[in-house]
Amino acid sequence: MDNSPHIPVLLNEVLNAFKNAQNGTFIDCTLGFAGHSFEILKKYPDLELIGIDRDDEALNFSKKKLAPFKERVTLLKGSFSQKIKEIDFNNITAVLADFGVSSLQLDNKERGFSFESKTLDMRMDQRNPFSAIDVVNSYSAQQLEKIFKEFGEIKEAKKVANAICKAREKEKITSSAKLAQIAAQIIKKKGKTHPATLLFQAIRIEVNKELNEIVSLLDTLEEKKPKNGIIALITFHSLEDRLVKQRFKKWAKKCTCPNGIMRCICGNNNNLGVELNKKPITATNEELKINPRSRSAKLRVFKFKG
Repeated sequence: MDNSPHIPVLLNEVLNAFKNAQNGTFIDCTLGFAGHSFEILKKYPDLELIGIDRDDEALNFSKKKLAPFKERVTLLKGSFSQKIKEIDFNNITAVLADFGVSSLQLDNKERGFSFESKTLDMRMDQRNPFSAIDVVNSYSAQQLEKIFKEFGEIKEAKKVANAICKAREKEKITSSAKLAQIAAQIIKKKGKTHPATLLFQAIRIEVNKELNEIVSLLDTLEEKKPKNGIIALITFHSLEDRLVKQRFKKWAKKCTCPNGIMRCICGNNNNLGVELNKKPITATNEELKINPRSRSAKLRVFKFKG
């Protein structure tokens, strides 16, 4: 069974990253439609999987897709930031996370991620009572401007926030299509990118607390320090990549002496492991032709000490 409309990004690069983690258990923090996990299980028959997702639709699909590997698979529902804390790391040899929104979520107009959607939702976990409709219709202009600046890095943040507040005075904004229309009147279009792209990104991050999730995951990994563990994280925008880049750099730092000290006195051996790629791995031209959505993907890989 493989009818998933979601194409796993940087698949060959992820498989290569896991080549030295062929035994034990790997955690897929963002299981989605199991594109990565299916291929990892197929390529490395001695690996077992703990897959985490907060989306029922994704979990139901993945349960069927991963049926051939049934005895090697454990699926957990919930946010990866919480579920990973509950896992015993004694046998964990690798951790994967793909922080992008799945193609099925983007393309399913009922989920409200699409620019043409008649709903305004953007929840990854549909049990969450808080959605995009709450952000757009209840946040003040100042609150909207703040998240547009911080999570979307939108230059016209104040103008868009004011326009949304003005529009909702007439009637409640209940569709992503209406929101996209408001954004398109103010935000300048760049190339083929829809003018509302960064606006939707900002609201989605706010609704799902995505950056908090990443920070919490990194905190847990730093605490657990899986021996010889391979950590492969795929980001899709600068805010996510910055968090991963800075944390990996911190983990790889050998010297922890204060700045300005003449000679190292800490032992110069305080690193938790090594970065396996100093620069992020990006999609090849071949992949970009097959899957244009991979253009923003960046993979960083870290290996903890044994």
